[in-house]
Amino acid sequence: MSSRLFQAEGRGSGATRHWPDEIYDVLKQAGIRQACYVPDAGHARLIERLHADGDIQTTVLTTEEEGIALAAGAWLGGERSVVLMQSSGVGNCVNMLSLIASCRFPLLALVTMRGEWAEFNPWQVAMGRATPQAFEMMGAQTMRVDTPDQAAETVSSAATLAFDSDQAVAVLLSQKLIGRKVWLSK
Repeated sequence: MSSRLFQAEGRGSGATRHWPDEIYDVLKQAGIRQACYVPDAGHARLIERLHADGDIQTTVLTTEEEGIALAAGAWLGGERSVVLMQSSGVGNCVNMLSLIASCRFPLLALVTMRGEWAEFNPWQVAMGRATPQAFEMMGAQTMRVDTPDQAAETVSSAATLAFDSDQAVAVLLSQKLIGRKVWLSK
């Protein structure tokens, strides 16, 4: 009996991958105290780093819109948070993103993109294409990272904009950055 696993490979994976560690450093410098996520292979290294940090409370979500509520609660409680999700989950957040527009609290979201470069799953294409517009329609600014050397500076800029200006900012981590994703048999 074989089970199917999902794995990122290529440019963004393996021992040469430094950008998730740089993003972790930026999140620490930005004072992030809470991180929430729906499990995602593209965020795996960053999630490992966040879990290993005793100063950051991590929460596994059942759906992405719960992360928007968690970010609001963290801010109201005096803490900064980050929401990690995949582009396929952005559609789940559209209604909850109205909370940001109405209450004007900061949101920092890191979004691994699907439906782009070397995508094998046609179900990912539509939401991948709509992700930037979904955020922008709901009043969130988007920034994009296509190469490892852009990651730290872009996330730092997004964190400053989000927390110093009470803005919603989503950093889109391109599929080319993350690496080709493939199904594996086990």
